[in-house]
Amino acid sequence: MTILAKFKIAALAAGLAFTVALPMAHADEQYFPLQSYRVGPYAAGGTGFFGGFIDYLNLINTRDGGVGGVKLTWSEAETQYEVERGVEAYERLKSNPNVAAWNPLSVGIAYAMIDRVTADKVPLITINHGRTDSSDGRVFPYVFPLLLNPYSETSGIVNYIAGKEGGIENLKGKKIVVLYHGSPYGKETIPIYELLAKKYAFELQQIEVPHPGNEQQS
Repeated sequence: MTILAKFKIAALAAGLAFTVALPMAHADEQYFPLQSYRVGPYAAGGTGFFGGFIDYLNLINTRDGGVGGVKLTWSEAETQYEVERGVEAYERLKSNPNVAAWNPLSVGIAYAMIDRVTADKVPLITINHGRTDSSDGRVFPYVFPLLLNPYSETSGIVNYIAGKEGGIENLKGKKIVVLYHGSPYGKETIPIYELLAKKYAFELQQIEVPHPGNEQQS
């Protein structure tokens, strides 16, 4: 199966994310290794996403008999949103046959996987996060960013504010305050805001909101 065909199946299965590990994939199956996080500081988001992802795979299998007759299978490895656990899960699960794509929904884990998926020639999906330059498939042929990236979402916010102010030229001299999450994905937008502040001459203040568990006690 070609990379494009694998990605089409991966994109079809990229709906919003109880776990049953299915049997090893056969020639007429495509396997999704899930680096999920149902416990830890992001359990609320991880449970919803990966639970929904599995529900969607089940829907495609039950309603449509798979994708073109190809059944979708999966198993989960708990990462707790930790990079080390995510990498361990990758190395442990990648030996399963017919891996369709990886989709960790984690900036840190995704960044740690880029060289690995490139060497192994297996697609990596990044949804609403990830390297902006991964949009160029000539540079990162096995990374498939979906929906947004740090540059597009940041520029969209700044353009919205500019629209409220009557035009991009009216941002000059104005002050924009950004609250960002103190995590790898939250910090992705820092250099983009700095670039846009310099370009459009607005004053910029960026304030970190601590990562869960790292809040300072008063």
